[in-house]
Amino acid sequence: MNKCRKIVVTGASGFISTNLRKYLSEQNIELISISRKNFKQFKNESKIVSKNYDEKNLLKKIKDSYALIHLVGIGKQSVDIDYGLVNTQFTNHIVNLSKKAKIKKIIYLSGLGVSATTSLGYFISKYHSEKIIINSGINYTIFRPSYIVGKDDLLTKHLHKQIKNGLIKIPGSGNYMIQPIHVNDVVKIIFKSITEVKFKNKIFDLVGSDNVTFEEYVKLFSKGTNTIIKKINLEDSYYDAITNPKSDFGVDDLNILIGNFKGNHNKLKKFTGMKFESVVKLLESGRLL
Repeated sequence: MNKCRKIVVTGASGFISTNLRKYLSEQNIELISISRKNFKQFKNESKIVSKNYDEKNLLKKIKDSYALIHLVGIGKQSVDIDYGLVNTQFTNHIVNLSKKAKIKKIIYLSGLGVSATTSLGYFISKYHSEKIIINSGINYTIFRPSYIVGKDDLLTKHLHKQIKNGLIKIPGSGNYMIQPIHVNDVVKIIFKSITEVKFKNKIFDLVGSDNVTFEEYVKLFSKGTNTIIKKINLEDSYYDAITNPKSDFGVDDLNILIGNFKGNHNKLKKFTGMKFESVVKLLESGRLL
């Protein structure tokens, strides 16, 4: 087991980052957390708000940290900001900064379905980010997550909003499969990847034990709320995603949903030795609502 010193977390104000930082703080890990936005500070944590992650301001502060957990990324493009700029170019900036700071390990969250044969823009940007990290010469662990769920994840917020309006819209058939994983399991795995040598230069699908259709997930999530569930023509869903910047789903959100991307949970379970929480059982209990 590695002895952790300082750990750097980028994208500190996000859902996964907040849960991770809280967990690492409880493990008495010294944290240096960075975000463009202001965020709540935990114990053992140095807080940095930086609009552009400028090297001059950050290098001395993160120098000789043991690991950097890179959690900055976007899942929806606009004319002002795109995948290549945030997911790829910014990752290159973080890797170069890590080299100069003599950071020994990088942990990166990519995406389930990322591969050398993908044609999806979001996955292409993540694949190039993976290659930058792999070719950096720095010890790495890359995770390719399915939907990471908890009280404040984007999918949960999206469903909560629709439940308040009394109607949940499902794009297309709803029969496409997802493998949600609870954020509590995710933060424990990330901690293991920092502290256990066997994670060196490995790539894992970050998926839960349950294979569930999106329709089943929505029905379990909204059980007992008297919410109407309505299937929307997939063509109409794509049209809305293309023409409406405030649409519930972006184009790549839909591509990822209906892509039926499957991960190897058994490999993850065997390698980590962990007992995973069933997201389906959490839904049935109402603890995600």
